[in-house]
Amino acid sequence: MKIIKIGAMWCPACIIMNKFWNKIKEEFKNIEFIDYDLDIDEEQVKSYNVGNILPVIIAMNNNIEQSRLIGEKNEKEVLEFIRKIGV
Repeated sequence: MKIIKIGAMWCPACIIMNKFWNKIKEEFKNIEFIDYDLDIDEEQVKSYNVGNILPVIIAMNNNIEQSRLIGEKNEKEVLEFIRKIGV
């Protein structure tokens, strides 16, 4: 299982969520977390069909998308998302 977070340095919601993102990564050591910047990592981000709302958090299993969160979420919502996907 891996979780991909796509954000941007200029994105206010991404900045807010970064405050608890590292804490979440520490809690789920069995998940591979990948962080992409929409502008810097253009090639990697292309295949994920990211719309106009950031951040986008994508749960992947065997390189198949299982679920995604779009837009600003609080820590509780992100934790519920991760637990719901069966981690």
